[in-house]
Amino acid sequence: MGGFKLHNSKGKTVFGKREAQHILILANGDNVRHMVIRPWMFAIAASFLGVVAIGYLLATTYLVMRDDLIGASMAQQARLQHSYEDRIANLRTELDRVTSRQLLNQQLVQDKVAELMQRQAQLSSRHGALSPILNRAGITDAAPAVIPVPVPRPKDQANVIGADGATNYQTAFVGGTLFQDKTPRLHTPASLAQKDILLLDDTSRLFGTVALSLENIEEEQINRIQSLAQNTSRKTAEITKILKGSKLPAPKIDDGTAIGGPFVPAQDNQAFDYSLRGLDHALQQFDQVLHHIEVLPIKNPVAGAVISSRFGSRRDPFLKRRAFHSGMDFKARTGTHVYAAAKGKVIKAGWSGGYGRMVEIDHGNGTTTRYAHLSRISVKKGQHVSNDMSIGRVGSSGRSTGPHLHYEIRRYGKAVNPARYINVGQKLRPLLKSS
Repeated sequence: MGGFKLHNSKGKTVFGKREAQHILILANGDNVRHMVIRPWMFAIAASFLGVVAIGYLLATTYLVMRDDLIGASMAQQARLQHSYEDRIANLRTELDRVTSRQLLNQQLVQDKVAELMQRQAQLSSRHGALSPILNRAGITDAAPAVIPVPVPRPKDQANVIGADGATNYQTAFVGGTLFQDKTPRLHTPASLAQKDILLLDDTSRLFGTVALSLENIEEEQINRIQSLAQNTSRKTAEITKILKGSKLPAPKIDDGTAIGGPFVPAQDNQAFDYSLRGLDHALQQFDQVLHHIEVLPIKNPVAGAVISSRFGSRRDPFLKRRAFHSGMDFKARTGTHVYAAAKGKVIKAGWSGGYGRMVEIDHGNGTTTRYAHLSRISVKKGQHVSNDMSIGRVGSSGRSTGPHLHYEIRRYGKAVNPARYINVGQKLRPLLKSS
């Protein structure tokens, strides 16, 4: 039912009067229809029209701005794609750089190992060249017993990261031991580069230690060789000085003055060869001195025996008047061994007048020795003897008053004082023992 509203004359609503209704009349011939239009119908219609208008506006706006939205979306995707591509390119570049660094480091390490192995082989060859010279000098401890050898680098010591990102391992020698990183090789390039640098630093320190050790060994070898050469030259000079000071025949030493040639500065790697040649020359000179001493009668033929008569003027034991004694007499028990005073060749071995049983040895350079009054002769004429060989036994044969050895030294047939030679032998004994 409709409500009642009252309206006054001014058009205001008045309680008790009905509000006028809007009626829609539809006529079709005799058919007449009417429809009362309510306010809510207007509201629904207006709302529907508003929704349609808004949808139309939105659809129109979308159709108008669709290309711009699609372009912006594609541009954003393109920017993201370019960003990812740039990042991937940077990662690949960094990976290539790390790989190249690893290959370079591996090559450097291999070159360093090859260099150290070559130096070690050089030291070994030097020791082989030095051994005969030192053996000739009677020295066996001039070089260290153990030469440190660098461990060869394995072929797969530094594996390179595969392009497919496969898991590999990295190994390296650090601190003298084999270090293997079991962590999969899927780290960032920065961490890989840092690890490679650390490993390279440790390996460089290791190689530096080995190289320093080899340098110390080389320097020790050179210093030892130079020291041996100096000591050998010093002993050669002292022996020569003693011989000349005692007016004994001195050896003719090749001092190397007959040399020449253009001056070419020596290189550092020639220091060992130069020192070795110096030692060889010093040993050659010393060998000349030793060869000279071997044929020089400076040893006592009866060590420890008492000298009963010296060289020179004396009273003859038979005629009791002044006479010249051409040798030295060593009092010893019958049968005591008599040794050759030096290396030589026996030129007489038998009975010789007042000498009784006598042995005479030619030592070369006009020097001979005689051993008389022997009870027994142990050598034959023409036999070569050494200075440590027994040539007979002490006796009292010939013109003798008791068992003793009459010992003579003659230079070109003239008797000289044997005491001078024996004293030289005592002075040279410390030098010859140390050699």
